[in-house]
This record gives sequence, C-alpha cells and structure tokens, in this order.
Amino acid sequence: MAINLQKGQREAITTPKFTIGLGWDTNSSSTGSAFDLDASVFILDANKKIVEDDFFVFYNNLQSPDGAVQHTGDNLTGAGDGDDEQVIVDLSKIDPRVSEICIVVTIHEADSRRQNFGQVRNSFIRIFDSATNAEILKYELEEDFSIETAVEFGRIYKRDNTWKFEAVGAGMKGGLQDYLNKYN
Repeated sequence: MAINLQKGQREAITTPKFTIGLGWDTNSSSTGSAFDLDASVFILDANKKIVEDDFFVFYNNLQSPDGAVQHTGDNLTGAGDGDDEQVIVDLSKIDPRVSEICIVVTIHEADSRRQNFGQVRNSFIRIFDSATNAEILKYELEEDFSIETAVEFGRIYKRDNTWKFEAVGAGMKGGLQDYLNKYN
C-alpha cells in the first residue's frame, strides 16, 4: 500500500532499486505552443553541489557515471495517463560522495512560449519498486504555481545511512539554467 505524502513530509526508502515516476497534464495552451516538460536529476554531494558535471542527469545525459541513476528519456508531449517521464535508481551503485538526489521538472522554453506551471495540473511524483511495480509512495502537487516555470518535485537524501524521500513542491521562476547555477 503506497503512502500518500503531503508537502514537507518525509519517508524512508527501504529498497535500493526503485523507479521515480513523474506525471502531469497541461491545459490547452492559449499561447499556440505545445508544452514540453522535462525531468532533471541533480546528484549532489554533502555541500549541495553537483558531484561532477556528469552527475546532472537529464534528456541530454541519460545516466550518471556510477550507473545508479538512469533517465528513461524525454517525453515531448506528456500525453496520456500515468508517468510522463521516469528515472530508474539503484542506490547500491551510488557514488559514496553522493548525499542527495534532487528531482526537478522544468518547462522547456517557458519564457518564449509564455507558459508556466499555473497551466499544468495533476502533477505528481511517485516511487515504486522496480522489481514488483508496487507503489511505495506518492506526492501529488496541489499548489497553484502561477508564475513558476520550474518546480522541485522532491528529493532523496541520505541521513545516518538511511535514504529518505522528501515531498518538496517548491517552485522557481526560472529554468534549467537557474537550477544549474544553484547547484554548481
């Protein structure tokens, strides 16, 4: 039975191999441009900085150098039910320098397309067991991000040799570069 989290809630992750599913629906665009939301993973050290450049996993770098984090690829439309993008994680392979995995979703070319997360609904992040497909936890973002063009959905962090998930739901007016600036 999956645990439904509220913003700020934390839950231990007890399996080393799991998949992160991310989903969303977009409103009909009044801007005339289709939406393209992108999931990105920032793999951070104890100082909340990207371990090395290759530890930034996104549509142009689908796997971390330790093989612990793998993005399954960019979904350009977000059409349909269920997960729009997925990230496969194997904590047994994680580089010992890693203490946090931050999951962010941005709107590609949001400024030029005049789009924001206020036009996105039914957003969620979930974690499920890769072997059994049993859902472990889920966080449904219910905030109205009326000006934000990027949202940190959640983070996985290590404390006292235990990995935990935190439901973050924090928006930012900015894009992928703003997150890169934050974590570099």
